[in-house]
Amino acid sequence: MDIKGEYTFDAPRDIVWKALRDIDVLAQIMPGGEGFAEVGENKYTGNLKIKVGPVQGKFKGDIELLDIVEPESYSIKVDGKGAPGFVKATGGLVLTDNGETTHMDYEGKAQVGGRIASVGQRLMDTSAKSIIRQSLEALNEYVKFQAASAEKAAEVEEIAAKAEESGASEEEIAEEVAKVESEAPTYTPPSQAELAAAVAK
Repeated sequence: MDIKGEYTFDAPRDIVWKALRDIDVLAQIMPGGEGFAEVGENKYTGNLKIKVGPVQGKFKGDIELLDIVEPESYSIKVDGKGAPGFVKATGGLVLTDNGETTHMDYEGKAQVGGRIASVGQRLMDTSAKSIIRQSLEALNEYVKFQAASAEKAAEVEEIAAKAEESGASEEEIAEEVAKVESEAPTYTPPSQAELAAAVAK
């Protein structure tokens, strides 16, 4: 099974890259993802609950990142197995810096066997595309929050510096800063139920 696509994130490349290297973030935004952990340098394990047509179950996978070129690209190798069968996959992604946005190109190849292979190529392709789409959309919401938070932090520093230059008291500076911080964006990670519902659309 071949996988190829592109996506544009609404955040600068350094923020997107940092999120893509954070296993806790990826576990939050991946439908069915749970129990992700770092087990070595650029090596991770995790579980993925999936449902493809009539076949459902949990895969336990080993993930390794290779050929890392920060903050631009890396290759990925996945070896997963479980009750539904097995998945062996390789792929890679490239991030292009577009200032306030980041363009991602990704591609990969996956070999699938066991019960999950019985559902047919078309259904597997559709399910894979849905999981990738929802993962990227959830990741975009996270990086947008990170970008907005960074902007707000810079605004707080600027206001504090200007207030200090004008001879404002510590109380006045604190009041101005608190006013700006109260307008800071908030982020709540999507629940697995919400991710699953989005994949099913």
